[in-house]
Amino acid sequence: MSYNGLGLHLGTLSRLSSAQTRSISPENFTGEKGRAAMATEGRGAPAARDLGVGWKISPCVLIEAGETFTLADISGMGAVQQIWLTPTGNWRFLILRIYWDDQEQPSVECPIGDFFGMGWGRYAPLNSLAVCVNPGQAFNCYWEMPFRKRCRITLTNISAEAARLHYQVNYTLTEVPDDCAYFHAQFRRVNPLPYKSVYTILDGVQGQGHYVGVCMHWGVNNAGWWGEGEIKFYLDGDDEYPTICGTGTEDYFCGSYNFENKATHQYEVFSTAYAGLHQVIRPDGLYASQQRFAMYRWHIMDPIRFSRDLRVTIQALGWRSCGRYLPLQDDIASVAFWYQRLPTAAFPALPSRDELEVI
Repeated sequence: MSYNGLGLHLGTLSRLSSAQTRSISPENFTGEKGRAAMATEGRGAPAARDLGVGWKISPCVLIEAGETFTLADISGMGAVQQIWLTPTGNWRFLILRIYWDDQEQPSVECPIGDFFGMGWGRYAPLNSLAVCVNPGQAFNCYWEMPFRKRCRITLTNISAEAARLHYQVNYTLTEVPDDCAYFHAQFRRVNPLPYKSVYTILDGVQGQGHYVGVCMHWGVNNAGWWGEGEIKFYLDGDDEYPTICGTGTEDYFCGSYNFENKATHQYEVFSTAYAGLHQVIRPDGLYASQQRFAMYRWHIMDPIRFSRDLRVTIQALGWRSCGRYLPLQDDIASVAFWYQRLPTAAFPALPSRDELEVI
C-alpha cells in the first residue's frame, strides 16, 4: 500500500510519497506552485527599493480594525501540517476561524492567543509536540488538519486598532483516508464562575470522534490553593455521572501537589511534550493583584474516544476553614481540541469584546 504522506514520525520519515508540499504566506497568498516571491508591492517594498522583486517585498499583512483576513483558502484534498504566525495587537481580539469542506459553521473558533496558550496576552515559552511558542512571540501549531474538499482559515480583528501579521501555512495535497476525522477547537470563558457551579470545557459535541486536549487560562480570585477540582468526561449518553473522573486539577495537567517546588515554596513552571504549567503571572504588589496561570494537556498518546457525544467539565475548588472545600468563583477560559466527523454542531456564541478582555 502506498504511503499518503499525511503525518510523519521518526519511523516513517524515510518513506517516499506522491504527496505535494505547498505553502501559503504573504509572498504566495494562494500557495500555487512556482508562484512565490513574485510580489511587486507590500510592506517590505520600501526596504527593497534598491533590490527589486524577490527581496522580501511582502513579508506580512496589516489587518485593519473590524476586518476579516483570509490566511488560506485551499481547494482539493490534503492536510494542513504546520502553521507559524506572529501577530501584533491584542491577542484576545484576533479571532481565528477554520472551515472545512465548505461548511458554513467553523470547526475552529477562538482568540488567537488562547489557541496557542497565550490567553493572558503575555509571552511565555511553550514547548510541546502540538504547539510551540518561541521567542520573541512566534506561535507554532503542529496539529494535523486533514480536509477533503476545502480548507479556509480566517483571522478577524475585533479590536479598535490595526494588527500586523506575519504568517506561513504549510500543507500537503494528498489523498485523505476515509477514517481521518476533522480538527476542531472551541473557546469558552466564564468570569467569574458562579458559586457552586462547574466550569464547562466542552459540550454539545455530536457524532464520532476523539478528544485530544485542552489549554486553560485560570485567574484566581481567592487567596490559597485553587486546584482541588476534578475534571469529568461524559461519554456517549452519560447523564449524572461521568465515565472518567480525575483526582485534581494539577493531577490532570500531569503535575502534583500544587505544582509546588518544595525547596522554594513557589509554583514551578514546566513545559513538556504532552502537558505543562507554562505560565505563572504573580502579583506585582500594586494593580496586578491576582495570580494567573496557563496550562495545557494534550491527549496525543491517550485520546479520549467517543462514538455519539461528549461533554467535559472541571470544578474550581479550593479550601476554606476547618478542612472544608471551597467552591471558587474564578476567571476561567479554555480552548478544547478534538477530532470528529462532520457536520460540526453549532458552537456557543463567542463572548463580546468586553467579555473577552483581560483586565
